Amino acid sequence: MEFTVQQIAALLGGEIVGNENLTINKLEKIQDATSGCLAFLDNLKYEVHLYTTKASAVIVHKDFIPKEKIHTTLIKVSDPRASFSALLEEYYKFINFIKKGVEQPSYMASTSIMGSNEYRGAFSYIGENCIIGDNVKLYPHTYIGDNVTIGNNTILHSGVKIYAGCIIGNNCIIHSGVVIGSDGFGFAPLPDGSYKTVPQVGNVIIEDHVDIGANTVIDCATMGSTIIRQGVKLDNLIQIAHNVEIGKNTVIAAQTGVSGSTTIGEQCIIGGQVGFVGHITIANKTSIGAQAGIAKSVLKSGQSIAGTPAFDYKSNLKSMVVYKKLPELQAKIEDIEKKISITKP
Repeated sequence: MEFTVQQIAALLGGEIVGNENLTINKLEKIQDATSGCLAFLDNLKYEVHLYTTKASAVIVHKDFIPKEKIHTTLIKVSDPRASFSALLEEYYKFINFIKKGVEQPSYMASTSIMGSNEYRGAFSYIGENCIIGDNVKLYPHTYIGDNVTIGNNTILHSGVKIYAGCIIGNNCIIHSGVVIGSDGFGFAPLPDGSYKTVPQVGNVIIEDHVDIGANTVIDCATMGSTIIRQGVKLDNLIQIAHNVEIGKNTVIAAQTGVSGSTTIGEQCIIGGQVGFVGHITIANKTSIGAQAGIAKSVLKSGQSIAGTPAFDYKSNLKSMVVYKKLPELQAKIEDIEKKISITKP
């Protein structure tokens, strides 16, 4: 990637103070930047770095006035953080979508079709009757089972496994080690104490603009579909069980586990290491603290809960204060009991 300051300013709608012809080939933090780098200054706590940075250009607020002499070109914008984020997004697209063509060895069944501007990395595999959209990037060692559908502009990083019959939407990013469509945890107990496997014949549907972190697993439905709705963001190392549904724009942090047939609403925020029992419903806009244990449905929208078992967040904090005092309270109770026993006639 190589652009001039003038090109970047035009993209952001910014005003240039300095040399518009400088070449930018990297994005970097202001304190670490070197020549050729573009940085940004939003939090004025970091203003001191502006006067020593080696960055070729720095994005700042349109009203910013330096207190000391600077040696870098400024690009003044309405919102430096949003502008820098937009550049990061473009840079990410550039480095991830630049790949084109088919590396060998790789395999695609003759009954499958793949759109234009494709990339198939070495040792990638595409099974029978798959439909894969335009500008899809399959990095090395990806596996696509039979009858899979993948939308446009989706990236599957190295080692992703998509089981047969699953559907992946447009503009999704699926990171290394993700498994989509593996069997749900379905076993029927038998009289002799052993377990019989219940066949899992459903699939997984991933809607548009979903990001899935490394080594996350989403199980197929026993029947029907496990569904991840539009805009969901899943961190690394998450387990989503069979027949779960996760609503639009919900975010879930690492090491969370969602048991079968649970429905999580839209715009929920779920911390790391949260555990959900099966067959419950979580209302829209629910916030759940890290390491919470969710043992029953949350039916009122907009609640914040924490703890195991989870309940109202503020009440949980108050309970933790009491919990820390339990040894002291126990000692007081034992002292009162002694005094009572001594005063008894």
